[in-house]
Amino acid sequence: MFEHHKHPIAPVHVFALRLVKSSLIAAVFIGLSLFMGAAGYHFTEKLPWLDATLNASMILAGMGPVDALHTSDGKLFATCYALYSGIAFLTTAAILLAPILHRFLHKFHRSVLD
Repeated sequence: MFEHHKHPIAPVHVFALRLVKSSLIAAVFIGLSLFMGAAGYHFTEKLPWLDATLNASMILAGMGPVDALHTSDGKLFATCYALYSGIAFLTTAAILLAPILHRFLHKFHRSVLD
């Protein structure tokens, strides 16, 4: 996907396309994560879809649940989803930052060699 360090740095339009592609991948990943969380709250706690989505988005954003959990299944799901959300945050950050860090390191490496 990225050019080798011995090759010249990619033009700006290629870099912009990489940023767009990374943003789309991150958006799909967040959307799937949000749907998974909403479905989990909906089926384990019998919350309406809107409330389940609210709870999932709050957990995914790192803010904590809105509604109290009443079932053991719901509490187990919330535990797993909270742990997953931390990993999802790091994954999303990596997806978004990869093209930027690659370009920075490529420029740095090229300037050291020249």
